[in-house]
Amino acid sequence: MTTTPDWLDKSILPLLAAHDSPEHEQAYFVYQLDALKAHLAKLQQQDVVKLWFAVKANPLSKIIQTLDSEGFDFDVASSGELSQVLAQGVPANRVLNTGPAKSKAQLTDFVNQGVQTFVVESLNQLIWLHEVVQDYNRSHNTALPIKVLLRVQLQWQEGEKNPLGGNSLTPFGLSVEQWQSVQVKDFPALDICGLHIFQWGNMLSNEKMFSLWSQMVPPLVALANDIGMSLKVLDLGGGLGIDYLGEGKTLSWQQIVDDLAKIKSEAGVEELWLELGRFAVAECGYYVVPVVDRKVNYQQEQLVLAAGINHLLRPAITDQPFPVQLLRQSSAELEHFDLHGPLCTSMDKLGHLALPQDVVVGDQLVFGYCGAYGFTESMPFFLCHQLAAEYVIENEQLSVVRVAQSATSYLA
Repeated sequence: MTTTPDWLDKSILPLLAAHDSPEHEQAYFVYQLDALKAHLAKLQQQDVVKLWFAVKANPLSKIIQTLDSEGFDFDVASSGELSQVLAQGVPANRVLNTGPAKSKAQLTDFVNQGVQTFVVESLNQLIWLHEVVQDYNRSHNTALPIKVLLRVQLQWQEGEKNPLGGNSLTPFGLSVEQWQSVQVKDFPALDICGLHIFQWGNMLSNEKMFSLWSQMVPPLVALANDIGMSLKVLDLGGGLGIDYLGEGKTLSWQQIVDDLAKIKSEAGVEELWLELGRFAVAECGYYVVPVVDRKVNYQQEQLVLAAGINHLLRPAITDQPFPVQLLRQSSAELEHFDLHGPLCTSMDKLGHLALPQDVVVGDQLVFGYCGAYGFTESMPFFLCHQLAAEYVIENEQLSVVRVAQSATSYLA
């Protein structure tokens, strides 16, 4: 018998089941905005940490608008993300510019558009930003209040790796030794007031996170003293995880807040920041896709879907599948299937997951935790398949935000 898993809000099932997909629509994402709003409100019921939204997780207009309504500010890492945030009516002074590839031209553009807070990740970025702000101040006879955080890359003995680097060498920030060549007084046009560090993604242990955060404090405080910085802001990035594998490793938000209060006290900072991505939006999103074929290969049941990693790339780069459920009810026993997409590569596999034995061609599958790192993390252009549609559920109504688009919309 099909049972509703914890990650799937059963209240949306009638809406999904009743959805009559247009003939051209092969698959779609759907985001439950009412549930997202309630989740965000709970995250904001504390005064320990300032919360930013990492736009890379999901830049859909409706998602940004919902986060804006709940008091989140926005971490953008590209000109495209900045344009999308500003287009939703968010003032530029509520934007934090991160990312390892900021050119002088981009910094100039961001300053001209009113962005006032930057994470710099290299000596070049710091020098360029100072020059840009000096030029702006001279030409406009003003003094911009530009706040700057230096991104620091530390190393630990654990030897663990993840998409943000973990203990491996990455382009994110600089070592303490490299930043020690800087003196804050040499950059008078900038308010260099904080440090940023973020190397661990999808963390699922409160204890491990607190241990890592605690190890960060002494070298960061020492660095601030070495370079003449009054350390007012400490940005710990994000990295708060989602239990994609259903292993019962759910983080406690209250424990996170309690731990961060200790970190804030130990660091002696006025403000502590987090840039939430998946932890803010993953649970509100789903991906719905039909089965187009079923077969057996060497005693292994296989399902081929209308789309795979061209819409959901994450399983191919993390070896962690999104959880899945058959949309219709079934009383059949569960069996493990290999779930494959339509691409001509063996990488196009969404997991080895349990579904009812009676799943057939034409059945719809629902994947969970797709509110983050879905549509814009995908690789939609390979083999010229369709771009997925995007829907939202608001006030118990399903409405389209982006219709599905064929390859003719992007091929030249």
